[in-house]
Formats: sequence, C-alpha cells, structure tokens
Amino acid sequence: MTASAPIIVTALFGRQDQAGFDALRREHFPPERNVLPAHLTLFHHLPPSALDELKHRLNAATRGVRAPAARAAGLMSLGRGVAVKIESRGLAAIRSDLSEAFAGLLTPQDAGGWRPHVTIQNKVAPSIAKLLLRALSQDFQPREVEIAGLAAWYYRGGPWQPISRHMFA
Repeated sequence: MTASAPIIVTALFGRQDQAGFDALRREHFPPERNVLPAHLTLFHHLPPSALDELKHRLNAATRGVRAPAARAAGLMSLGRGVAVKIESRGLAAIRSDLSEAFAGLLTPQDAGGWRPHVTIQNKVAPSIAKLLLRALSQDFQPREVEIAGLAAWYYRGGPWQPISRHMFA
C-alpha cells in the first residue's frame, strides 16, 4: 500500500546535468541494479504521516525562489562504488531547515551528517570501484550543475513512485 511506504526526498537536476549523470550510471552501475535515474538524496526515509507537511515545506522552499548554486566538486569513494560529490550551500541550508522541521521523525541515517552525492557505481568489488575512481579522476573537472527543484517519492523496494515535484523559479 502506497500510503504506508516511506518517503524519499531528492534534489532534481536540470535536463543536461540529469542526462550526464544518467549516462555515467548506465556506463558504470551494475545493470541489474540500475533501476533508478541518477539522483541526489536529501532524505532516505520520512514517514508517510509527514507528507502534507513535507509538501508544504517543499513548496515554501522552492516557489518563487531562485535555484541554489551547486557544483560537481569531485569524485568520492563509496568503498564498493563511486559517486560525484555535490557542493551547494543553498541546498545544504534547505536540507538543514527540513531536518529541523522533521527532527523527531528522522532515521539515524538522515539525522547523521549529510554527504551530498550522485552515485554512479555501487555494489561492486572494492577493487573494481578503485579502478573506476582512478580512471574517472584523470579527466574529472569540477563544474557547475543545475538544481532545478526538489521531489518526494514513495519507496517500495524497486523503482520509486513519484509523489510531487517542486521546481525553483
């Protein structure tokens, strides 16, 4: 049942950046596990009871608001994968505000430190991940990325079910 599924909150990238991250995922993510588009998770698990308040707060954070500046700042090891590290003071401030608002509802994973990133490889042997990190590091150049909005999704074990999108001005 959808109403009992946990809620995931992500940032949405602009089309060009989304396409680039998706291409990296298609190339490097184990195909049998690659069931989602590339994404930047703000929260992994909010209770469905928080949905109305969440939508209200996501609207307030985005409606008529200029998108926060962001950049793909580097690559990071996930141990069994590789990710692109994302830096954005504005997005971090939004997440901090949401963390305060939902403090009593956060899982330990969401209450802990936030490391914004886009996973492009995961669930591989550490030696394979190290090879990819080394290979991608040779050509990686930090660059600006577009944060187009925020989204909420239901998590039901497979592909996520969209709930709402909240676009920046």
